[in-house]
Amino acid sequence: MELSDELIKASETRIFKAIFPNTTNHYNTLFGGTALHMMDEVSFICATRFSRKKVVTISSDKIDFTKPIPEGTIVELVAKIEKVGRTSCVVKVDIFKEQMYSHNRELSVTGSFTFVAVNEKMKPIPIMD
Repeated sequence: MELSDELIKASETRIFKAIFPNTTNHYNTLFGGTALHMMDEVSFICATRFSRKKVVTISSDKIDFTKPIPEGTIVELVAKIEKVGRTSCVVKVDIFKEQMYSHNRELSVTGSFTFVAVNEKMKPIPIMD
């Protein structure tokens, strides 16, 4: 296993959250913007854990909202490094919803976020040493 493969595996990041009324819309499902915020946060943590450098989000790609996430559920966000470039990396994020009082779990949202490693002057630098 290469060093980058080990770093990729070690940087996988998981966050659990409960969906409360203050994060839902008038349909009592998670706001799309709130989901994007959570996805950007977990992908940032993953990219930082992978590179151990300052990184900034430069793009998000094709976010698919396949299942609504109702109020009163638990979500797990799973972020994994999908691709590594010279100065950037792509992080894939999946959101799984779980009913609070059953073992029912299903994939609800997927998307990718691209990060670039930067120096103090916000100029791109190699993401790996």
